[in-house]
Amino acid sequence: MGGMHGMGPIAPEPDEPVFHAEWERRAFAVAMMAPTRGGRYARERIPGPEYLRMSYYERWLAGLCMALVEQGVVTAEELARGTADPAKPKGTKPRGPDDVRRALTTSGSYMREAKTAPAFSPGDRVRARNLNPIGHTRLPRYVRGRQGVIERHHGAQAYPDTGAGDAQALYTVRFSARELWGMDAAEHDSVSLDLWEPYLERA
Repeated sequence: MGGMHGMGPIAPEPDEPVFHAEWERRAFAVAMMAPTRGGRYARERIPGPEYLRMSYYERWLAGLCMALVEQGVVTAEELARGTADPAKPKGTKPRGPDDVRRALTTSGSYMREAKTAPAFSPGDRVRARNLNPIGHTRLPRYVRGRQGVIERHHGAQAYPDTGAGDAQALYTVRFSARELWGMDAAEHDSVSLDLWEPYLERA
């Protein structure tokens, strides 16, 4: 949850299966094939107490339902009933196992056309903004307010915080371990993160 501390230890499950129940397999397939955008953006707007209570694929399913309603694919009433409104035209044709397999093995590109010139160049010193958004972000808490150096510009890429396919410049930023964790950290250690331009300001 955005690098948040105090969430308790991670307890790995030995030989954990990909799916613990058949409904999880189905939820994954439906989410992958649904005619919606921004699945992660929807999942990470689930209210905190509900998000923490849910299992992994419960979050997928809840986010999918949220996106389906918000993007007008179905209504809340149709979801509650579990059946489509017979008066509405069919929006998509049924999809089968081959369609799911094709979707899982075909990768798209996150590259987008740049709308503006990048604000930073390799070698620039920057500070990660101290942002506390309500919903989704890829900016870890442990770098907020910390200074780093731009290592690389990756061009304009899909910006996940809005869920609308916006494009923002993406950079690799290197932070020294001591900048992040104090003088007890190893002198020559560092962490490099890929961060979007709205996360950064000039130091």
